Amino acid sequence: MYDLIVLGGGPAGYRGAEIAANNGLKTALFEKRALGGVCLNEGCIPSKSLLYSAKLYDLVKSGGEKYGVSCDNPVLDYAAAVKRKDKVVAALTNGVESALKKSGVEIVRDHGLVRSRIEGGYEIEAGDDTLRTANVLICTGAEPILPPIKGIENAMTNREILALTDIPETLAIIGGGVIGLEMASLFNSAGSKVTVWEMMDKVAGEFDREISETLQKIYEKKGVVFNLGCSVSDTASLGADKVLVSTGRRPSTKGLGLENIGVFIERGAVVTDEQMKTNQPCVYAAGDVNGKSMLAHTAYREAEVAVNNILGKKDRMDYAAIPSVIYTNPEAAGIGETLASALSKGIRAHETKLPMLYAGRYMAENEGEAGLCKLVWNDNRLIGAHMLGNSCSEIISTLSAVLYREMSAEQIKKIVFPHPTVSEIIKEAVFHAEKPVR
Repeated sequence: MYDLIVLGGGPAGYRGAEIAANNGLKTALFEKRALGGVCLNEGCIPSKSLLYSAKLYDLVKSGGEKYGVSCDNPVLDYAAAVKRKDKVVAALTNGVESALKKSGVEIVRDHGLVRSRIEGGYEIEAGDDTLRTANVLICTGAEPILPPIKGIENAMTNREILALTDIPETLAIIGGGVIGLEMASLFNSAGSKVTVWEMMDKVAGEFDREISETLQKIYEKKGVVFNLGCSVSDTASLGADKVLVSTGRRPSTKGLGLENIGVFIERGAVVTDEQMKTNQPCVYAAGDVNGKSMLAHTAYREAEVAVNNILGKKDRMDYAAIPSVIYTNPEAAGIGETLASALSKGIRAHETKLPMLYAGRYMAENEGEAGLCKLVWNDNRLIGAHMLGNSCSEIISTLSAVLYREMSAEQIKKIVFPHPTVSEIIKEAVFHAEKPVR
């Protein structure tokens, strides 16, 4: 009899399993494919590895002379970049497996099926074996949404595009969200002629409109074509060598046997409360499978909350301070309310904004890139922050802490930022909030 069985070895699954085992719970984790899930194998990590190679190439090719560095005929060896990406992924997946084994987690390389409820727990079937457990943590992640478009079966998802070793001459991207923009950035830098098709009237989903529109203009100058407010009916009409579909992801809940024990699923997602509990006793869900905030860092925290509650440690999930990042060049990041979202909820709000060039470190390292920092306030309390500019993926974690602690402007002013750092833009923006810069 196990104390906990985890279904899925992605960010939520391996984090939850490791914490449980380290706290003395007899734990098994089911994962038929590679440990680390989509994030580590086909998403977050491999894409960031390739995007970093592209960023270095961009800097040498078109920006080096600004900094007194020149290089004749720089070349992006994309096959070499992919080889490095694979090495990074292998090292990290091996690290996950080693950490789980060191913690005492039993790794079951099979698909787990919830068979039935038994006295004191549940039965999980794996091939010819049946395991019993007191608690279940569902962490089966999500899968790409494939819209009903003619020829969509020939399109690539994030899995296939990150496995390419050759650069397509032309690339059409259906969907201008985070994945679509990052892949547009990568392949534009690598030399593809990229076109993005988006049904909405803006890219980047729920990101601040000014930030997303500015990012779009930057990439239009780099040659990316954006078709907004457009739907695609046939991939052949796009006239591209390769087509990427990035129209979102949906929770993976089929084939798990959740109906055998009556787990409540709504709009395709496992329903959870703030303790990550489902409607069934001792059954929890964390990560993309609950459809709340489909980000790896959210999944980590949800798994921590779930396991803490299994251990009897009271904990709850707070989604108010979850940051989002687009790893383009420049990067974009946001957290909390935008001015538009706050006003739509009836929250009294105003915003202030400041060019990133107010931070001396940013000016020293970003020739010709103005960048932007926007703060959204409810009276004297920060309720949102949105940024455009390289380094903002690192800076946004500070703002996450600020929002989580519900800090006022006066409290933020007392934070001492190291100088010179780009993060000083936060303090500059707070001081200027008293007299908005326009």
